[in-house]
Amino acid sequence: MAPSFFNTLSGKIEEFRPLQDNEVRMYACGPTVYDYGHIGNFRTFVFVDILRRYLKQHYKLRHVINITDVDDKIIRNAGQAGVPIGEYTKKYTQAFLEDSAALNIEEPQIVRATDHIQLMAEFIKKLVDNGHAYRTDDGSYYFRISTFPQYGKLSKKDFSGMEDGARVDVDEYEKDSARDFALWKAPKPGEASWDTVIGPGRPGWHIECSTMSMKYLGDSFDIHCGGEDLIFPHHENEIAQSESLTGKQFAHFWMHARFLLVEGEKMSKSLGNFYTVRDLVLMGHKPSSIRFLLTSVPFRKQLNFTFDGLTQAANSVERLRTFALRLQKAQLPEGKSASMQQLADATVQGIESALADDLNTAQALAAVFDMVRDANAAADAGQLKQGDVEPLQKALQKFDAIFAVLHDDDAVKVKRIIEWAESEGKQDKISEQARAIAASASVGDAEIEKLIAELQEARRAKNFARADAIRGELNQQGIIVEITRDGVRWRRK
Repeated sequence: MAPSFFNTLSGKIEEFRPLQDNEVRMYACGPTVYDYGHIGNFRTFVFVDILRRYLKQHYKLRHVINITDVDDKIIRNAGQAGVPIGEYTKKYTQAFLEDSAALNIEEPQIVRATDHIQLMAEFIKKLVDNGHAYRTDDGSYYFRISTFPQYGKLSKKDFSGMEDGARVDVDEYEKDSARDFALWKAPKPGEASWDTVIGPGRPGWHIECSTMSMKYLGDSFDIHCGGEDLIFPHHENEIAQSESLTGKQFAHFWMHARFLLVEGEKMSKSLGNFYTVRDLVLMGHKPSSIRFLLTSVPFRKQLNFTFDGLTQAANSVERLRTFALRLQKAQLPEGKSASMQQLADATVQGIESALADDLNTAQALAAVFDMVRDANAAADAGQLKQGDVEPLQKALQKFDAIFAVLHDDDAVKVKRIIEWAESEGKQDKISEQARAIAASASVGDAEIEKLIAELQEARRAKNFARADAIRGELNQQGIIVEITRDGVRWRRK
């Protein structure tokens, strides 16, 4: 069954089929590395990761993401910091990669704008040669929107009454303003610039993505992703300049993630509700909880990011991990249960059909939690058999290949972010809860299992004082021990 996705270009849900055989070519707009990424950014990046993981299960995938490491903000901030652009962006590029890894975002092919400056200049030269762009007296270059009658087809805006020849040279501008946009900016005193076939200067933001996506994926490719804030002007401008150059449809599917709210309000520094991934981790929230919350609402619906929701996400992840551990550790009678076999099959089918339906992550989550509830009830009633474990585990694996929250390495990730905070002199931002989570990172699984074995032996010998001492020792190291009807289980805080 071919999946169906909402295509911003057509404005409707369409069946998706790759342009070439079974290979999907996908481009996603990455970060502009002028600061640390906030949770709004990462809602989009996690959506793209979910899409990537889903597509990989069915197709061969070529996935490219860009790093915008030169634009107005970067030039301004680097100048204020008194450092070269390359030095300034290196720090935030590394932070983006680290934060992505913390959220279990798989790394696609990453391309950087500053590695493709000459190619961008050649692209612009061709646009000038075919009459779609022009040079101004100061040496800048602009795209002539009047030469592309389809302008507005992605954003569904009507620009028929726009002023011909009006120009805008900033990378971001009013969402209802359509003017000839800058492809290339002549150098200003003190600004970084490159010598190229069209003269000295540096690229505008929009030309970067067109050039890099077409270099690595071809003139026409399958999917282009990003946040909804990029629809206009960024993606609209990409289409105009790309299709004016090639005469071909640029991207066939456009998929955009909605904004998120924070506690019901738009996120902004002035409201004090602006959070980076690192902020949340230092407050004591696990990366797995953040990822889970960001995936819990389908990408085309607005997500209200709340701290109550983050706590619920942590509880949900813990429930899944506890169930996975129960399957692994429980002593069950031999045999199989037809109802459990059917439950596992139905869960796999439910996850698949939900994701094929415009990447409905909420419905996929509902399918797996229904399975956990029913399987736990069967286990409590003594109706879960040893032969049921493998199909239930396979259903969990199917789920986690997409959602990536079952593996518990939060402590190691939190520890790394704490080390970063300490190196940056941000000790006051580190909560006791974050330190408690990180504490278990220094204890290996083998060491924990050895102590658990000692604890179990002490309980069998009715040496409860020794068992309690071991339990307290583990707790001090950030390990929670639970005594259950299935035996002793442990987990990291």
